[in-house]
Amino acid sequence: MTAEPIWLPDPDQTPRPQIADFIDFANQRTGQSLATYDDLWKWSVTDLDGFWGTVWDFFDVVAEEPYTEVLADRSMPGATWFPGTRLNYAEHALRAGLDDKLADEPAIITIRESGERTETTWRELRRQVGSVATWLRGQGVGEGDRVVGYLPNTHHTLIAFLASASLGAIWSACAQDYAAEGAGTKLGQLEPKVLFAADGYLWNGQAFDRRDQVADLANRMPGLRAVVGVGNLGEEFIDEHGQITNLTTWDDVASGDVEPEFARVDFDTPLWVLYSSGTTGIPKGIVHSHGGVVIDHLRLLGLHLDIRPGDRFFWYTNTNWMMWNLVASALVGGATTVCFDGSPLYPGPGRLWEIAAETKANVLGVSPGIFLAGMKAGIEPGKEFDLTALRTIGATGAPVPANCFPWVRDAVGERVQLASTSGGTDVVSGFAGSAPNCPIWAGELSRPVLGVALESWDDSGQPLIGEVGEMVITAPMPSMPVKFWNDTDGERYRDTYFSMFPGVWRHGDWITITDHGSVIISGRSDATLNRQGVRLGSADIYDVVDGIPEVAESLVIGAEQPDGGYWMPLFVVLASGVSLDDSLRKRIARDLKEKASPRHVPDDIIAVPAVPHTKTGKKLEVPVKRLIQGHPLEKVATPDAVDSFEALEYFAQFAAGKDGAASEG
Repeated sequence: MTAEPIWLPDPDQTPRPQIADFIDFANQRTGQSLATYDDLWKWSVTDLDGFWGTVWDFFDVVAEEPYTEVLADRSMPGATWFPGTRLNYAEHALRAGLDDKLADEPAIITIRESGERTETTWRELRRQVGSVATWLRGQGVGEGDRVVGYLPNTHHTLIAFLASASLGAIWSACAQDYAAEGAGTKLGQLEPKVLFAADGYLWNGQAFDRRDQVADLANRMPGLRAVVGVGNLGEEFIDEHGQITNLTTWDDVASGDVEPEFARVDFDTPLWVLYSSGTTGIPKGIVHSHGGVVIDHLRLLGLHLDIRPGDRFFWYTNTNWMMWNLVASALVGGATTVCFDGSPLYPGPGRLWEIAAETKANVLGVSPGIFLAGMKAGIEPGKEFDLTALRTIGATGAPVPANCFPWVRDAVGERVQLASTSGGTDVVSGFAGSAPNCPIWAGELSRPVLGVALESWDDSGQPLIGEVGEMVITAPMPSMPVKFWNDTDGERYRDTYFSMFPGVWRHGDWITITDHGSVIISGRSDATLNRQGVRLGSADIYDVVDGIPEVAESLVIGAEQPDGGYWMPLFVVLASGVSLDDSLRKRIARDLKEKASPRHVPDDIIAVPAVPHTKTGKKLEVPVKRLIQGHPLEKVATPDAVDSFEALEYFAQFAAGKDGAASEG
């Protein structure tokens, strides 16, 4: 941990950050003298009513009745926010279209891997949402009904979602890299009335036709009243073999000229359902509310990422990942949102930077792998592309290695802020990150997010500073789930977050809060490494090893053995043409010893063909650990929950001693 920031805020930044205006607004409202981010955060977690009420008023949340109370019940779970208010997410997402200055500007820019670009203006977005909503209403869809999407990240998905939300219906989506069986285990739980589905998606220069999977998925949902076919690979979805019952086309439902109407619903009315990774068992359906998402995302996007009307927001994601929901909510902030259907590294590591330049993005969101790919390829995006509009790079999905921060400064732009962020599908938001008035330390997250009472606790529930502990949230957030789907008595919900510390949210991450107030994520607490009684985070190892040019990727686990022993192997995927010889092993061990500590040196270094991840890119440390400990593969993960089931099968074979991989160790 270093106390020397790599980036400092510019007090004369133009335009002035919204968080500075918010501080002035809060001071005028409360009579306080808040000046710094730390002042603001302390107030935000000690006066929840005052803070969240100020967020509501600063961003002018539209509701049927003014709020009379902010937090009626502080219980976790079960907090009651803004009782008596009625609002609608879609109304907020479309209100920029009422501004004559913005109406004919793009609200959504869709870019396909092939390079094709589609722009949807705010005026056109309102028309299409109104048209699709009218059609849905004709199918009997209303408040509380479910509408689902089997779709890539294009404007069609956003329009279908907003139309659903405008009616008070519940939305859920799944990307098309899931087969019908995997998509059905998620979406089928909801018993939807309507399915929106594309004919396929693009990836790494190939088009993947998914019409057979659409037909299969529709057959797994007996309550469907209609399927809307979206032409993503062709101009129109064509059911050549007549496999899909009640199929209609996107043009049929989106071509009407209808002004949208909005069903204002109670604050805690379900908006959408997201899912746990589902590496074992049926994925948990995590339900978030209209009100909780509106006010949380206004705070997160408006204050932390400084999104405002007229800005452009591009975050690489797919429809499985919670970041897609932030892509949607950029519209709530009045910004143009950029959707991309394709591989982030095709045809090369500069693709996302190229799109950011082409769309004049003010905020770009990526995973740390994009930085590493750029570093290893030797590209300099700031010189190769016009990134003059770019002021912030958000990064999430995994901890950002410390060596990525100077690369962004030197290769992208010295005044571009790299805001490493950690949050979760669980709250469809962030827990720790940065803001325009926060310094940045390499390898660290600047601060807990406003309104997030984040602490690091030891096993007995005592706060820690400068030591690794459990990440907990000690006060409610508006975006905490209202429930899990089909969890009638709330037992699964309570067991997931509140079983370790009753009344306190335990997230399952190991974190350190530094003496200068930043946050370091060390990995999942159920995957924590333990060497000679000292807890270690896997992120510290990846920070070193993944920076070695000969290593494409790595995965480390710590497995307790039946005889009481402890084995900590490091698995490495090697760069093309590289072999794992003694020289490379010694260099990896030496770098870990010198740049981390002797405890971080693994017991064995083993070459493997691939590292398995969740569909959102998180390394599957716990499933691999369980395989190494002898658990059967079918109890560890389901094929549709991981990006490469073959990679997990390899580890299962290795664990069983049936593969030659051990000779690489």
